[in-house]
Amino acid sequence: MNNNKKVFVSGCYDMLHSGHVAFFKEASQFGDVYVGLGSDKTVADLKGRHTINSEQERLYMVKSIKYVTEAFVNSGSGIMDFENELKELKPDYFVVNEDGYSPTKKELCDSMGIELKVLNRIPDAGLPARSTTSMRTGDNCTLPYRIDLAGTWIDQPYVSKYHPGWAITLSLEPVIEYNERCGMSTSTRNAAKKIWPYYLPLEKPQKLAEILFKFENTPGSTLISGAQDAIGICMPGLVRHYYDNAYWPKQFESVHDEDILDWLEEHLFMVLLWPRPAGTDLLKETYISEENVKALANAADGAWKAILNKDLAEFARYFKNSFEAQTTMFPAMLNPEIEKVIDSYKDQALAWKLAGAGGGGYMILVADQQPKGSMKIKIRRKETGL
Repeated sequence: MNNNKKVFVSGCYDMLHSGHVAFFKEASQFGDVYVGLGSDKTVADLKGRHTINSEQERLYMVKSIKYVTEAFVNSGSGIMDFENELKELKPDYFVVNEDGYSPTKKELCDSMGIELKVLNRIPDAGLPARSTTSMRTGDNCTLPYRIDLAGTWIDQPYVSKYHPGWAITLSLEPVIEYNERCGMSTSTRNAAKKIWPYYLPLEKPQKLAEILFKFENTPGSTLISGAQDAIGICMPGLVRHYYDNAYWPKQFESVHDEDILDWLEEHLFMVLLWPRPAGTDLLKETYISEENVKALANAADGAWKAILNKDLAEFARYFKNSFEAQTTMFPAMLNPEIEKVIDSYKDQALAWKLAGAGGGGYMILVADQQPKGSMKIKIRRKETGL
């Protein structure tokens, strides 16, 4: 029931579909809906692609929906591009889907006395579930993303030369379009698009990973992107890979057991933070030593065994140990803003780590049940997109 309170929502709303309309309809139950659209430039910066429809077209279409009171293009940039509009509008509610929640949005709303409401993606009666990501890709399985569960940085020889060890990656279905510079291997995924624009070909996954790794790291590159990104994108399921003073791993082990993958999906969640700030230098201060690298390797060993045993407490312990080993060696991965977000989840999660090298991005949580404001993951199980 509309009670004339103000409701603010914000997003891209490119390729307008029934899921967007259902979202506006549900938001309108709280009051008059005001929609802030991301500008063409903001979408390009965050998603690494141009919109299908221009901001003028998107504005025209959104304004035409009967559940929308008013719409406008946000004046700012980044994931908080709506901040000026929010301060001017002073809404009673800010409504987001679970993949649009972030602790930064919650903090801003709290500071302004705005109630942040998080909705689930539920299609209207009789209609299929829709998302812009699924519509952009049709029936094909697009290129996956990846998250690393333990052992990050061991794929760099300047780390593994002190002590060999495993990195553990998990390949993810692209159920949402993750932001650029957010630790979801987007740079390697963008390189993969140049070879395979739509989906991975019918080849051995390990061979595809090696092709992608060599393609991204051309001869003469001063900075070599670690192999774990290519492996996580190309090799489905849960994979661990062993490094010993070399860029390419000497050994692989994979898990495709449905019970284990289902168990991981039940206990791994993600929270959007913010894109990694431009110019972040994670190598400006490092403490790479045999002791610290061994701690990283031991954490990966423990995490792998715990996953195979589906031991949540042990998995959380070693997951957290791995992150602590990473941040001990590369303290620039953390900053006061990220530490504040971690503190806010300590009563809901058993362990946490950043999806990428640090400075921002997405935070991965291990929990016995879904923490508030987090989103679920979907593990990629197939070997190809065909």
